[in-house]
Amino acid sequence: MTGLLAPVFTAPAPGPSTSDAELAAFLWSLISEDFLTEAGWSTVRRVLTPPASHPSMGGRRCPVPNCQSPVKGLKLCSTCSWRHRNSEMSMEEFVRIPRISRHLHLGTGTCRVSGCERPWNNSGTEPVCRAHRWQKIKHGGTLEEFLADPTVKGLPGLGDCSVLACNRQAVNESGTRLCHPHGKQLPALRRQPDFDEARWLRTAPSGSFGVEISFRGLPDLVVAQLLFGLQHRCHRGARTEAGNFRALIDKTIRPSLAQRLEDVPDPAANSEALILLNRTRIYAIRATKTPEGEYAKDEWDLVAFGHRGTLVFTVVHQPWLRESAKRWARDYLSKVRSKSVASHAQQHLHGLAKLSDTLHARPDRGLDKAALSRADIENFLNRMSFLDANGRMTTLTRISYVRMARNVLRQCRAMGLTRPEGLMAGLPDDFVITRLDVPRPPEPSEEGQDLPGEVMRQLCAHLDAFEAMTCYEVRLSVELLMDTGRRPEEICRLDLSCLTRDSQDKPVLLYNNWKEQRIGRQLPIHEPTAELIIAQQKRVRERFPDRAPSALVLLPSQSLNLRGDRSIDSNHLSAMHREWVESLPDFHLDDGTVFDKEKIFPYVYRHSFAQRHADAGVPIDVLAELMDHDSYQTTRIYYRVKEVRLREAVERVTDMQFDRHGTRIWGAVTSVLDAERTRRAIGAVVVPFGTCSEPSNVAAGGGACPLRFRCVGCDHFSTDVSYLPDLRTYLDGLLRQREKLRSMSEADDWARAEATPSDAEITRIRRLIQRVSEDIETLTEAERAEIQKASATVRQMRQNFLGMPRIRQPLPDLRPERPS
Repeated sequence: MTGLLAPVFTAPAPGPSTSDAELAAFLWSLISEDFLTEAGWSTVRRVLTPPASHPSMGGRRCPVPNCQSPVKGLKLCSTCSWRHRNSEMSMEEFVRIPRISRHLHLGTGTCRVSGCERPWNNSGTEPVCRAHRWQKIKHGGTLEEFLADPTVKGLPGLGDCSVLACNRQAVNESGTRLCHPHGKQLPALRRQPDFDEARWLRTAPSGSFGVEISFRGLPDLVVAQLLFGLQHRCHRGARTEAGNFRALIDKTIRPSLAQRLEDVPDPAANSEALILLNRTRIYAIRATKTPEGEYAKDEWDLVAFGHRGTLVFTVVHQPWLRESAKRWARDYLSKVRSKSVASHAQQHLHGLAKLSDTLHARPDRGLDKAALSRADIENFLNRMSFLDANGRMTTLTRISYVRMARNVLRQCRAMGLTRPEGLMAGLPDDFVITRLDVPRPPEPSEEGQDLPGEVMRQLCAHLDAFEAMTCYEVRLSVELLMDTGRRPEEICRLDLSCLTRDSQDKPVLLYNNWKEQRIGRQLPIHEPTAELIIAQQKRVRERFPDRAPSALVLLPSQSLNLRGDRSIDSNHLSAMHREWVESLPDFHLDDGTVFDKEKIFPYVYRHSFAQRHADAGVPIDVLAELMDHDSYQTTRIYYRVKEVRLREAVERVTDMQFDRHGTRIWGAVTSVLDAERTRRAIGAVVVPFGTCSEPSNVAAGGGACPLRFRCVGCDHFSTDVSYLPDLRTYLDGLLRQREKLRSMSEADDWARAEATPSDAEITRIRRLIQRVSEDIETLTEAERAEIQKASATVRQMRQNFLGMPRIRQPLPDLRPERPS
């Protein structure tokens, strides 16, 4: 469907004093001509007749010629099915006979008399109008003789039926002119004692059949609201049955005599009419909302500001503080582009509301700004501490409320609201929440938020059960979350063409960082993940073969998505994920404990992704790039080297320490462990391939070594098994450098001699590698696995230390190397 988002505005935006006519003109300017044409709108008749090919209002039509009724699960519509059962004809014969109706609109007469504009009385035995039927009775003879009589003249039509909603011709000449169906109803209705004929003519149903929807007799504003809401539903891909929409108009809207959809009373609860009315009404009302109009209210519909949700200001008691909060919110909404902006803004207001509650306890209810002081801030902070101490709010909630109240007050001052004539004019300078007033958050637990490996394995084993509960797209989104570590919204909103290849033909995921508004980000992924995406791309193209690939999404929603451009919702994903996790058996860890299911949610896969790569020794700068973070501090939030695991790793690695000669250092493990912990606590100096204990160099942070990091030639140097990959890399570099310098004939001998690595250094490093490798060979397979795991943990901790120059370290490889 084209043109739905590009209306031509021919009327000004509505304001508080806009009349119904102006409001109707504004809505008509938002209704696309393409939509009206495709939906079969007749401006003259004010009737909508959607064709069978319409993507959201169309459907399978009855195969009987001239029948416009829809078919639901049958071969014929309900009327034609009844006619077929009483016809004694086969289905093939029946569907070849056109359906004939005498209930025609003005100007489409079917009377057999030449030039007559009136509908016939009976299509079978007497295909003439009612007036000519009586003339034929008086005339006598056959129908052919009557039609051949030159004195029989055609009659003009009697006009439309007097029922406002009806668009059929009237058939009677005297009294209230009505069509045949309404003419049959009126006599029985007149026998009722409290019958109001004038109201009945205004509110009677249209009597339309098939897919025809009559808007006749409705106020122009209601017609514009209904059509605009229907246009919005079609654009969203919502399926709308013509019969349901006609029933909403005839049974709910017409009887109410409302001039606006807002005034139409709600029909019965949980009915299709209630759903249609609510959605159509919301779309029409929101179309007329503006930021200026919402600003005057105490409850904002954020659609007017380009967001979803609402914002409630009634939680703030003092008018001056409430209006200041509105100014803050208007500024905040203009800067933030996030799916959760409504939630974040409302949390700020809740924090401000706690401050407002404290001010409300003053004798003046906090209305006198000039009377406020630092004491009121202290009362607020003490009140929050009291609520925390008595279990009426959590510590994190207390910290959040104080911080958010501070943010609002600070931004209001920055916007100049405390200037003369400002909303906060006269507010004392000491009425401010400082940075030190915000309580410090508790230290994070050592366990982190990542999922243990055994939990991840159990989740992967039950993915088929997840697909059985929902759909394949939701199941696939969880797999992509596990594999890529992206945010749920980033995965849910992937385009169909989200997979590409780099210069080495390796798969790369293209996604958008919606949180930070960074578009077109790239993430290297593994081939199995790429295969999942390729298979899904094929599924989507088969499901929507008529749509261009550029208009499709990778994970299309199963509902309200006739065009394939609507993704699954991240909130729906979270809800289905929670239902799936709760339905699974308990998650048992290797030590026998049961893992808390509350810690399993879609976003936790991002933490697990970060922890998995950190455990593999990925440097923090590379990990920050993988996570698409601007700051290393943000990346560190997502993973941690657990203290217990670090102590165990240090104890295991220091058991295999060596001096510069390759001699194993046999000391008390406890004392060595304590020393390692002490050095890490005070920022111990780390040198390439080991540690340095020379006091002056340690004091200088590693910058006072005259040997220029030729550490293997110094007695203060020691190393351990975790540095084995670095030593091998360094040795390979020295050998390559020596061979390259030997072949440089253009360089002077003294220059080559100065730059060539010494044979003594190469021999020393080769021997050191050999001694460490020989010690590893003496271990069992289980012990070597433990050493490798411990080395990876220690290496990860070293990569987080940013105070020393270091060489980019590859993933650890502790396989023994044969001496050359």
